[in-house]
Amino acid sequence: MVLALEQVGVAFGGFRALTEVSLAIPPGQVTGLIGPNGAGKTTCVNTLSGFQRPGSGRVLLDGADISALPAHRMRRAGIARTFQAGRLFGGLDVLDNLACTGVGLGQRRAEAEHAAQDLLDWMGIAALASRPAAGLPYTDERRVAIARALMGAPRFLLLDEPAAGMSEHEAADLAALIRRIAGERGIGCLLIEHNVGLVLSVCAQVVVLDGGRVIETGDRAAILASRPVREAYFGADQAEAA
Repeated sequence: MVLALEQVGVAFGGFRALTEVSLAIPPGQVTGLIGPNGAGKTTCVNTLSGFQRPGSGRVLLDGADISALPAHRMRRAGIARTFQAGRLFGGLDVLDNLACTGVGLGQRRAEAEHAAQDLLDWMGIAALASRPAAGLPYTDERRVAIARALMGAPRFLLLDEPAAGMSEHEAADLAALIRRIAGERGIGCLLIEHNVGLVLSVCAQVVVLDGGRVIETGDRAAILASRPVREAYFGADQAEAA
């Protein structure tokens, strides 16, 4: 089971956000997606999760074209995501944030609450269960958002800037959690991050976007050695000096 973009193009008026972008997310592995500001990373996530339809190309799930599915059907098909902002339900406590997601995915209330508690236990944040979501510290809010995305046992998890604003120690804890999600639950993860060091430490494969196009794909060594990547981040002059 692989989630993929195949030659996807997305345009907003005369602006081309993505041009012939292809990438694949295999199960049980963390794939990275990096690039400078405006490279098209979030547009990729929106397209993979049904919030944006491709103008050209296809979104594929195990070879089947799911490009036309709306976001709620993508979620039921096993594609979950987080957002750059936590988007928790501020009027509910943490357990209910997870449980209402389970109910929305077709679980009975008691089943959803049990699954929510199990997830909080697995993530080591069970102490947050009765805390109001609106009052959570930033890092806890991000962890709860990931827990909520894991409700319903998705096959793929798309993480949009999960480490934004975190300290080095907090980012390292997040990296360990993402490895567990992929390794222990077999979930294919796509990690979109400005923290390139975090991505290179976690991901077996990294895709680099610039100007809406894929400029490099490879493992840590290939990305670090890539001249197009250095040019995208530092400019041609500094890339030449390096």
